[in-house]
Amino acid sequence: MTRFYRSTTDKKMAGLCGGFAEMVDADPTVIRLAVVFLALVTGIFPVIVTYLIAWWIVPMKPQ
Repeated sequence: MTRFYRSTTDKKMAGLCGGFAEMVDADPTVIRLAVVFLALVTGIFPVIVTYLIAWWIVPMKPQ
């Protein structure tokens, strides 16, 4: 099982989308677009709260 870390190299804000893309071996841009789409569909607030909580909980990738 691969651990989920925030990316230190591929990040725009907190590195969550970049870290998730590294974990599932996907393009980070696709992950970011999926997050934006999910935010628009759910009314933005739930995704923002989830992102902020994940930013606080998920550790940075060790060097």
